[in-house]
Amino acid sequence: MARSLVDLLTTHASQQPERTAYRYLVTGDCDGEIQDISYGRLARRSRAVAAWLQERGLAGSRALLLYPPGLEFISGYLGCLSAGVVAVPGLPPQGRSQNHRALTRMKRLIADADAKVILGGREVLAALAAQAEHLPELDGITCVATEDIPDEAADSWREPDLTADSVAFLQYTSGSTSAPRGVMVTHGNLLDNQRAITERMGHTPDTLAEYEHELFVSWLPVYHDMGLIGPVLNTVHLGATATLFSPLHFLQRPARWLTALSHYRPHTSGGPNFAYELCLKHATPDLLDGLDLGRWKVAFNGAEPVRAATLRRFTETFAPAGFRREALYPCYGLAEATLIVTGGSVDTPPTLAAAPGSGPHVGEADAAAVGSGRPIPGTTVVIADPERREELPEGEVGEIWVSGAGVAKGYWRNALATRETFRATLKDRPDRFLRTGDLGFLREGELFVTGRLKDLMVIDGRNHYPQDLELSAEMSHGALRPGCTAAFSVDGGVEGEQPVIVAETAPDAAADSERITEVIRSAIGEAHGLAVRDVVLVHPGTIPKTSSGKIQRHASRAAYLADALAVVGAPAAR
Repeated sequence: MARSLVDLLTTHASQQPERTAYRYLVTGDCDGEIQDISYGRLARRSRAVAAWLQERGLAGSRALLLYPPGLEFISGYLGCLSAGVVAVPGLPPQGRSQNHRALTRMKRLIADADAKVILGGREVLAALAAQAEHLPELDGITCVATEDIPDEAADSWREPDLTADSVAFLQYTSGSTSAPRGVMVTHGNLLDNQRAITERMGHTPDTLAEYEHELFVSWLPVYHDMGLIGPVLNTVHLGATATLFSPLHFLQRPARWLTALSHYRPHTSGGPNFAYELCLKHATPDLLDGLDLGRWKVAFNGAEPVRAATLRRFTETFAPAGFRREALYPCYGLAEATLIVTGGSVDTPPTLAAAPGSGPHVGEADAAAVGSGRPIPGTTVVIADPERREELPEGEVGEIWVSGAGVAKGYWRNALATRETFRATLKDRPDRFLRTGDLGFLREGELFVTGRLKDLMVIDGRNHYPQDLELSAEMSHGALRPGCTAAFSVDGGVEGEQPVIVAETAPDAAADSERITEVIRSAIGEAHGLAVRDVVLVHPGTIPKTSSGKIQRHASRAAYLADALAVVGAPAAR
């Protein structure tokens, strides 16, 4: 039985050395430059990186991975696992300004992980070297471009002594409500989650044969848990083939994702809800005429609130191209549980339900909560009142608590946060649970996620979820960008907490900003019975987001209170 993904890579390289493990669309286009790597080549490159690390006595230390999108990251990551080195995937700073957010995050990761070595691409490391005088964090850290490690180094590779409890990598959280923390994911966690993904998404031997091993198409960032543990690691777990391309190429032209799905015809692909919204926004008749999505079996949707309206519109829009509603696959997970916690059944359409106490809504079906499936095998999900430490009955909203083999060891070098988050207990049972910080309810065994505990707004004694207000705002006017709205509350003095909406729109909408603002106010009032304190329209790309694309509502609120938003047109009166 395999002890780690290293064992499985060795098996695949031995049994099917010529099979393509990954192909990479360099330009994001199926007819552009394509790079690929076979299982035999992948194993050799990974062992070469591993041997380089072993020869320098780095086993057990942390290696920060800074790669541009491409295949080299995979060799570097699997090289770390093959050496017994703890991988720390990071987002490389890019551009002349070195991307301030990415640079700040990189510095935090170096310090928090106590990284001893940086593995990366030549251009990334050259850019860092050019800025060395401004990066004292790099002092004493060895940097190596893994492309420069020769294949021959693999000959001296030694199989590492790994156990299920050995830490494989640190997955830093996205930081949507707090500073990023390094989740210690073990080799056992990884294998358990891979088995769960395989089972829940129907990645059976018969499926692989039917699809000629074309398992995934993905543009998801590989430094994030959804893009890494799903498309990248499940591929190597099964010995299948994945087609990858850059997140930037997807954002520049979302049709590339659909075109790649139509061309390579994989079994599984997906992303956060905003990705489906972007595809809808760019769904021209010409695009639809050229697509065949009939083989897309699992269209997973997770990492942010799944919207019923998005699922409905996506199905209606792409049905002429062969897309089936049964392919929609809402799921739920988080880095602290490796990745997947709940998922549905293949060929079963999503379940919708009214959220308890959600208040009035316009368009009830579109405002319904979307089921994220049932707990994966070996995992327990309970809905808890965290203050009373009591399990809540079915149908009541509370915090989602999780236990099982996929739950990670804790946070790296943070015993207090580990105890608070990973060691929760209920009064009447001895089990230890992971506190997710997410709110939801169970109905007939299925999980419905309703929001984040820290984002919940209590106005006039009623609970309101910011994503509900954000959806109502975005749907009210076509000038607003999908997935680029932040809702939060501020202290209105004697009037108590009041909602504020910050929404990204095109700069040329400035002349119509007063009308757009009034439409948003009206939509929030009608759908939620709330009077909005302020509506602020801002320039595209300026609402704070995490590295995985989640809205940072607390940061948006801080920017609003500091008058630091990039406002389109005249700012609204405070």
